[in-house]
Amino acid sequence: MASVHPLLLSKLFFISYLFFPSRSSLTSKNAVLPLKIQSVSSSIFIKQPKKLPFKHNVTLTVTLAVGSPPQQVTMVLDTGSELSWFHCKKTPTTPLSYNPLRSTSYTPVPCSSPICMTRTRDFTLPVSCDPKKLCHATLSYADATSVDGNLAYDTFRFPDTDLPGVIFGCMDMESSSNQDEDSKTTGLMGMNRGSLSFVTQLGFPKFSYCISGQDSTGVLLFGEYKISELRPLAYTPMVKMSTPLPYYDRVAYTVQLEGIKVANTVLSLPKSIFVPDHTGAGQTMIDSGTQFTFLLGPVYTALRNEFLKQTKDVLRVYEDPDFVFQGAMDLCYHVERSRVGLPMLPSVSMMFRGAEMIISGQKLLYKVAGVTKGGDDIHCFTFGNSDLLGIEAYVIGHQHQQNMWMEYDIANNQVGFGEVCCDCVSKKLGIDL
Repeated sequence: MASVHPLLLSKLFFISYLFFPSRSSLTSKNAVLPLKIQSVSSSIFIKQPKKLPFKHNVTLTVTLAVGSPPQQVTMVLDTGSELSWFHCKKTPTTPLSYNPLRSTSYTPVPCSSPICMTRTRDFTLPVSCDPKKLCHATLSYADATSVDGNLAYDTFRFPDTDLPGVIFGCMDMESSSNQDEDSKTTGLMGMNRGSLSFVTQLGFPKFSYCISGQDSTGVLLFGEYKISELRPLAYTPMVKMSTPLPYYDRVAYTVQLEGIKVANTVLSLPKSIFVPDHTGAGQTMIDSGTQFTFLLGPVYTALRNEFLKQTKDVLRVYEDPDFVFQGAMDLCYHVERSRVGLPMLPSVSMMFRGAEMIISGQKLLYKVAGVTKGGDDIHCFTFGNSDLLGIEAYVIGHQHQQNMWMEYDIANNQVGFGEVCCDCVSKKLGIDL
């Protein structure tokens, strides 16, 4: 297997919850926010260090009000990252989404704070002091770019709840290549299990989201609602690792993949291939910040071969050995441009411990923008090869979470999911999409 990217090796040091304001008054309430799918220029979409080192331009975004008075910020929802951050422009005359000089509740973290003396896996370089003796952090990325700025506190605002003292990164914009685009998507909402993540700071025992596959909208929910449209969810336990291992992300939402089947054919693979080894390589992470699903090489090859076998009579393979979509997806097909919809395809089921996620229909193939061959569009299989990306993990992306209710039950250490009409649930919750 390919070696992991060195930026994936940052070590996490936990921060005591005593550093955070009490959220006891918040956990009794629920909060609902609209969720959108947004395309952004690949030249300005900055990925966290532990993300997959390839470029894609579809992200899940959520908009929040931050500061006093409130300023609107749009953030990428990312269950694979810890620190929330957004771009700041620290001059009084620049009309961007968030300007700390306009917020009376903005408070930078001083160097003397215990927070500044720790390090999370999101900081590839140790935090430091700037000339004003404020806590300064640098985030480096796989494309050799970086952003840096101050750690700070401010008030994050839900429709019925204000959350004072949330820690985030107020990052400078000078490193960006396109500030107009940056003003549309200003940052990232870190949602993993780390102590600095947004969901940990809020203190809710669970959060959920639902992504519509058609109209590029959805809903993000903190807390618990009784929704009649939801059938009982299938739950799989989250895997926790107490021992630090070099290739294992201990604050990711890790579950145990046990097998894969195409239609009714279970891939002939040993179960041990899905279990992390002594280095931590081979964990299975659910990541809303990654678009597609990636499997370790031997598993991907077995899936690719079986899918080819079962679709040979309904799909024509795009035979171009030099074309690999997004660096890791080498199974693509011709689809006639005049065709309405896709032919009948065999489903792919990911078999987790105690639960099964069935991927079917439109979620199996992705139309590649701007690539045609004669009168055909090119569609690629939405599973890719992790080995080609240089990562040592199985990653379940948001393409395969569409029209599924995804519940992260932190209190009970489990992830639940089930098929649902996301538009219907959003309307039930009163979200205006």
